[in-house]
Amino acid sequence: MAKISEIEPLVLAHTEKGSATWASVMIVVKVVTSNGMVGYGESVPTLRVINVYNTIKQVSKGYIGKEAEEPEENYQEWYKQDFYLARSFESATATSAIDQALWDIVGKELGAPIYKLLGGKVRDKIPVYANGWYQDAITPEDFAEKAKEVVKRGYKALKFDPFGPYYNWIDEKGLKEAEERVKAVREAVGNDVDILIEHHGRFNADSAILIAKRLEKYNPMFMEEPVHHEDIEGLRKYRQHTSLNIALGERLISLKETAVYVSEGLVNILQPDLCNIGGITIGRKVISLAEAFDVEIAFHNAFGSIQNAYSLQMSAITPNLYLLENFYDWFPQWKRDIVFDETKIENGHVKVPDKPGIGVSINEKLIESLKVEPKELEVQEEPVWVVKGTWKKYLS
Repeated sequence: MAKISEIEPLVLAHTEKGSATWASVMIVVKVVTSNGMVGYGESVPTLRVINVYNTIKQVSKGYIGKEAEEPEENYQEWYKQDFYLARSFESATATSAIDQALWDIVGKELGAPIYKLLGGKVRDKIPVYANGWYQDAITPEDFAEKAKEVVKRGYKALKFDPFGPYYNWIDEKGLKEAEERVKAVREAVGNDVDILIEHHGRFNADSAILIAKRLEKYNPMFMEEPVHHEDIEGLRKYRQHTSLNIALGERLISLKETAVYVSEGLVNILQPDLCNIGGITIGRKVISLAEAFDVEIAFHNAFGSIQNAYSLQMSAITPNLYLLENFYDWFPQWKRDIVFDETKIENGHVKVPDKPGIGVSINEKLIESLKVEPKELEVQEEPVWVVKGTWKKYLS
């Protein structure tokens, strides 16, 4: 068995930016073993690039020297060592990326893609929904025009945030703006395309309920993070006052935290992120947890092409899959080039990649050329989690 000899965090950036501030940077983790095997994982950047970069270095201290082929044991050992793993986003995303890389290594050593290590795939193609497509959309006409282009690409579902700069509460003007945008998209794409409403977890329960009542006539497939992530009471209240499907999960960082939302019936479509839930080791358990409660899975998949490759592997083994989130067509080209553009979307689906480990080839020369020193992101009026150019009202 090979031991983990090196773990290196890599911050990647390019002059070509993405559709959101956080989409312009990738944090990649490279793991090397004593026999020269290399695996790759990906962490979450957001506004915490330096913090995550440094935390990967600290978490690595708990993994160096361990057996690379034992990701479950390694995760449990780090859980023991890091008293705050279940409360630290930085530690969770660092651990997740290292875990991904270890599964990549195991797959390469056995000559099999990760999906084969986890029982085999239940589908050959992964259905995806579009996100990131509505950059700079402000008016209903903007949203409608861009939505038509998405459908022309073959997508049967698309997600968007129609709420502009409203935060925590929303007034009648904001409700009218949101409704007009959603109505325009529905009319543009027809009734055979799913529309998914992104709230970005920013409203109090009363405002979220007003939104639900206003938009339910447009038959959204789900309402994503309608209230603040930690507002369990608000989510319970929301559940009591609307029958619309609730989607959430991108900010969950442990199996047991996930169990609260699932066991209480607070979620219909779970959106774990393999870059912070605990990588493949915990991600596979979350799939089974959701399945036991008849909750569907739609992995949060918004950061980079390495995350996307792992999300495809896990979606392949998920019997309770709804759709996989997809930014791939709206990535900057360099992100696609990192995996040699091997995960193209065709008619709203991605063929499950089947190379050993992560399933795709990694362009190591490109990664080396994209390396930059970690630095702080600027904090501006438009938050980093917003698709660029949409944090605006259009009604005077």
